[in-house]
Amino acid sequence: MKRSNAPEPSLDPKDWDELRELGQRMVKDMVDYLKTVRDRPLHRTIPENTSQFLRQPVPHGAQPAEEVYDDFLEHVLPYPHGNIHPRFWGWVVGTGTPFGMLADMLAAGMNSNSGFGNQAVIHVESQVIRWLREALGLTANGGGSLTSGCSIANLSGLTVARDTRAPHDIRSRGLQDQPPMAVYGSSETHSSNHRALEILGLGRAAFRTIPVDGEHRIVVAELERRIREDHAAGVIPVAVIGNAGTVNIGAFDDLEALAAICGEHGVWLHVDGAFGALAALAPRQHHLLAGLEKADSVAFDLHKWLHIPYDAGAVLFKDPQVAQHTFQMTGAYLSPFESGVATGPMNYMDRGLQMSRGFRALKVWMSIKHFGIDQLAATIQQNIEHARYLAGLIDAEESLELLAPVPLNIVNFRFSPPSVRSHAEQLDRWNRQILLGLHEDGVAAPSHTNLDGQFSIRAAITNHRSRFEDFDVLVREVVNRGKRLIDADTRIPSSPKEPEASVDREAP
Repeated sequence: MKRSNAPEPSLDPKDWDELRELGQRMVKDMVDYLKTVRDRPLHRTIPENTSQFLRQPVPHGAQPAEEVYDDFLEHVLPYPHGNIHPRFWGWVVGTGTPFGMLADMLAAGMNSNSGFGNQAVIHVESQVIRWLREALGLTANGGGSLTSGCSIANLSGLTVARDTRAPHDIRSRGLQDQPPMAVYGSSETHSSNHRALEILGLGRAAFRTIPVDGEHRIVVAELERRIREDHAAGVIPVAVIGNAGTVNIGAFDDLEALAAICGEHGVWLHVDGAFGALAALAPRQHHLLAGLEKADSVAFDLHKWLHIPYDAGAVLFKDPQVAQHTFQMTGAYLSPFESGVATGPMNYMDRGLQMSRGFRALKVWMSIKHFGIDQLAATIQQNIEHARYLAGLIDAEESLELLAPVPLNIVNFRFSPPSVRSHAEQLDRWNRQILLGLHEDGVAAPSHTNLDGQFSIRAAITNHRSRFEDFDVLVREVVNRGKRLIDADTRIPSSPKEPEASVDREAP
């Protein structure tokens, strides 16, 4: 066959200097964007022209890189989720850092597949895993891997638990001929674990919901009773899911007690520590994680309280060999060599769900080296102090009501003046309106949940940019917006008017 004389296409730039100039402009723009984040509203509604622009069909022709970047500046950058803003406290969403952004750029430039091979990226991830284990007080001889987040980390831990505890080899036989299996957790267990059980073929029916006590911790005696009951019925108790920071209020299960029960009954202990596991970095909170070192697997996010740019999570195993037994790939094309590109210290594709894996370890490695664990721990402790400060502001304000304990960094409250506290449905409606107003006006972004049948404004504080004065603004805005709703609602008897405090009108 003759070689074609047509030009061979390439995706590299024709003018490298031109690309360098554009890249320098991008870095400058993004650094300025992050530097001025406090000067902008947290949220902006996407206008119709941008919605239409982002519905355009697939382009077939080329567009100059500068024009593509200009489209990004006009139609993407101005309309973020808002989580980099100092007053974003919704769900449990991390803030990232400017240095982490640059590290991500370096990883994209290398474009490594960190699944296998004789490359530095494998050693970097291994060092990160060792650092995380040391920082959390876990045994040095364990293992683990980085994931996209805690959902996949939970799925990974529960997959290994299922395969390890099943009486017959699941990898070869699947779920056929297996006896029924059960997984245990409190009523506060995160929904990602329920989804994991669905994916694993166990189904939600396999989950045993154990009640919680007044501090929202799993009732240990009831857990042990259910395990004994299942044993007697021929059901295999696979795993107990311990919570290290529940999503609603940030409560911690008694991990020492869970480890003792799991050890006695031969059950895998998996700890879902999405954000709460990292509280172990702060010395004053380390007691909350007593018993974590006894867990068989621990899942947590790095893009939440470690402020790594999205996405980054981790799953750690007490025994790294059990994960390899569950995930190891086979096939002639995957056989390692004794030297060359295909050799290496270990294959991370054999330690988790993904074969193709980006170099997410670099932004973790560089961030930990740059900030140091002590400074990262200080931001965690600062957020906990923010939560206590906010709870104090709420307690001091007669028209606000704290709806749950504040064991860590999550504060649940609502606008609820004593004179109208009996109007439950109306209070729920008002608090929804208050929350949406805060979002739509770009003032602040707590999220919400339902506690004991009551709509709760929920501030989950994992934001290194927040300052104490930001919580003053939140409380003032909630109170003033609530008072205006009462005044506008003719169905509720109005109380004598008091002078209205001034509303902070500065751009959030």
